[in-house]
Amino acid sequence: MRRRQPFRLHPAGLWPDGTGAQWPQYCRGAALLPPAVIRRSLCATPSVQLLQHEWAKHGTCMAREPDAYFARATTLYQRIRYPDMGALAARPLTVGRFAAAFAAANPGMSAAMLRVTTDRRGWLEEVWLCLDRRFRATRCPAHQAGATPAARLRIRPS
Repeated sequence: MRRRQPFRLHPAGLWPDGTGAQWPQYCRGAALLPPAVIRRSLCATPSVQLLQHEWAKHGTCMAREPDAYFARATTLYQRIRYPDMGALAARPLTVGRFAAAFAAANPGMSAAMLRVTTDRRGWLEEVWLCLDRRFRATRCPAHQAGATPAARLRIRPS
């Protein structure tokens, strides 16, 4: 039985390294993804269209074959641990407190290694984990600041 994940993987989390706010994209033509790759990847990213798009845009810059790109993304995704979302949702929350709780659930991670984005009403949209070239968590670049630590954050308990 699969454990229920409170988050879904956006495979573009494996963007190739770039300069400043720019990164390589659409490095070469991309054929349609093989059905086996789609089946293996749907548990983390439940959209065939998103999988195809991310392979074409980012994966072609990072791997020779889509299976290698999505296998890396899925492996990294499965290693992530989540804080108690119910406990966090039960009282007023800030982005900084959420990032600290998320980091505490993952040994070796700090809040500075996460970028949290929200919608206009303060609802959690995305949690980005910044990685170095060896795919280890690292401090996020300044241009990837996300919401400020003091910003109020609303989450739904999982």
